Amino acid sequence: MILSMTGYGKAETIFRGHKLICEIRSLNSKSMDLSVRLIPQLRSRELDLRTLVAQRLERGKVDLAIYEETSLPCGEGQGGVTPINWSAVTEYASQYKAQMNVTEVPAEVMAAILRFPDVLKTQEDTSDLTEDEWSSVQTLLNQAIDAFIAFRTQEGLSLQNMFTEKLDGIADLLAQVEPFEKGRVAKIKERLEANLAQLSAETQAKTDRNRLEQEMIYYLEKLDITEEKVRLTNHIKYFRETMGTLTSNNQSPISTGVGKKLGFIAQEMGREINTLGSKSNQSEMQIIVVKMKDILEQIKEQVLNVL
Repeated sequence: MILSMTGYGKAETIFRGHKLICEIRSLNSKSMDLSVRLIPQLRSRELDLRTLVAQRLERGKVDLAIYEETSLPCGEGQGGVTPINWSAVTEYASQYKAQMNVTEVPAEVMAAILRFPDVLKTQEDTSDLTEDEWSSVQTLLNQAIDAFIAFRTQEGLSLQNMFTEKLDGIADLLAQVEPFEKGRVAKIKERLEANLAQLSAETQAKTDRNRLEQEMIYYLEKLDITEEKVRLTNHIKYFRETMGTLTSNNQSPISTGVGKKLGFIAQEMGREINTLGSKSNQSEMQIIVVKMKDILEQIKEQVLNVL
């Protein structure tokens, strides 16, 4: 079984009286491209958090966010209301009275002060983490990663089913080539003989029949597609094996780091299909080849999402 590079995971815990939320998102990328957003209390541990994420997620364009749900604090007595920074209110009021040379602050001025951003901003606790708090954060991150990997696994199963369906489609189309292949050699030889018969009697008399037969055999061998069919069939089988759908004990283990390999196999499949197209001298066969190319492009597009 394969994993998708697209994923999402979320976990929650209580941290210093507030709800702490960890979210992980990812899209496809050739390498690990990690973007991190943390609360101030965790900035000193950013390198440790990056290392843990990189070890478990391998690659992808990953966005890690750990933040507090400050608008809904979990501490007792808060009542779900953002606390007012009264020290800031007092300072603003003192400055107003000093500048205006008054002893009281008018109600409309006080209302304006209460709307200042830093008045309604919760003061950040930037004290160092204790060992128990750091352990709690690590557990939170691992829970989010577990949820993220479960999402990747589910998406990977969907991709695998899609690939299996598309590979079956290419195999079915390849089987449809055989009836046209059997009759086309005789038709080509017949057409060449007809063209030769249109030559003058003098030209036909001068024609070396042995050399003509050799040239015809060489020409027909150049149009033979047996090798391309065998190689394409083997590539399809190898694609299935790499996904993990073909194993000796009929199990389907989780496969990681196979996205690039599947991309290479798809490229090789494309080469064989293109060669089939160049050797196809019948419209029916060319239509089949076009259908194969269409399916293969769908596979290539989705291979980019495989871890």
